[in-house]
Amino acid sequence: MALKLPIYMDHHATTPVAPEVFEAMRPYFTERFGNAASRNHAFGWAAESAVEAARAQIAGLIGCKPVELVFTSGATESDNLAIKGVAKAYREKGTHIITSQIEHHAVLDSCKRLEKEGFQVTYLPVSRDGLVDPADVAKALTAKTILVSIMLANNEIGTIQPLAEIGRLCKERGVLFHSDAVQGVGKIPVNVDALGLDLMSLTAHKLYGPKGVGALYVRMGKPRVKLVAQMDGGGHEKGRRSGTLNIPGIVGFGKACELAGQLMTSEAARLTALRERLWAGIRARLDHVHLNGHPTLRLPGNLNVSFEYVEGESLLMSLKDVAVSSGSACTSASLEPSYVLKALGIGEALAHTSIRFGLGRGNTEEEVDYVCDRLAEQVTRLRAMSPLYEMAQAGVDLNTAQWSLRETG
Repeated sequence: MALKLPIYMDHHATTPVAPEVFEAMRPYFTERFGNAASRNHAFGWAAESAVEAARAQIAGLIGCKPVELVFTSGATESDNLAIKGVAKAYREKGTHIITSQIEHHAVLDSCKRLEKEGFQVTYLPVSRDGLVDPADVAKALTAKTILVSIMLANNEIGTIQPLAEIGRLCKERGVLFHSDAVQGVGKIPVNVDALGLDLMSLTAHKLYGPKGVGALYVRMGKPRVKLVAQMDGGGHEKGRRSGTLNIPGIVGFGKACELAGQLMTSEAARLTALRERLWAGIRARLDHVHLNGHPTLRLPGNLNVSFEYVEGESLLMSLKDVAVSSGSACTSASLEPSYVLKALGIGEALAHTSIRFGLGRGNTEEEVDYVCDRLAEQVTRLRAMSPLYEMAQAGVDLNTAQWSLRETG
């Protein structure tokens, strides 16, 4: 079979909707188009029934009760609702929140907003592998701590955090525990009780469901978590999130979770093998390459690599037939290195050379081999134009080299 280009290896950004998911959604656009809040006719009843069926499918994947799920527009809203909702509900108890330096911006920016409102936030460091040390969590806990928020798996480096251990600490101290589990749910086993979670954010489009729909798990017993709603309106979702429910999206979300539960074990093994094939292929073809994140405690399909002496954005531009992401984030004013990689202690120069590969359900060994060849070709071409690479090949230690500026004119 001929290789189909372009190749998509950016599954941490989003995933294609699975055919089974699309077919499950289709009737709810045209035939079963009712509003789940319309409880006086068959169209509304059909929509409500579909929502509850999807709620059960999602709950089955993460080990919670269906009633503990609040539907949202996506993980960003779920993170905002969890962090701001808890902060405002428990303000009389305390004003301290703990999170990590490598969280998604939806968590970090929510915390920064709360700091402006008088809350104190501790941003924990991570190891060179990207792990939060539970001992650091224990040291940071105070009598005023009301919430700890640590992601399940990092979106850039794929490192999986020790949530169960952190969850035990939180339970011992009576502190609520939230996780942005967007990248992990559907890829690795997740059980909210086993991880000690009181709140968890998830979204459909990271696990072959549609965009624009997510959920927040909110524990309803031992303890029963209180939330202050962040959107006012019709009091939907038991008063926790107002707004007309996205019925097709929710149906698709449920089907995607059902599929993930069926395929997770075999898919994780296949993607881990593809990831290792990709990493071995890169190392066989190129020198001066570095793995970012934990070597084993990482998502099956994640590989984040720094290519010394090659600017990441230049490499991206040269790989026109391969969809991957750079480790750098482009701001309106300048190109800044990834804050995640900087938190790992990676220098700015090396951070700028990083590429994130996100392998997924549709990727093949043939595609991996093609990408390895293309990477080697383009990295070699770009390094040929780099005087720094030439010096390194000549044995010059660039860390101790003396640089000077010679005046002209």
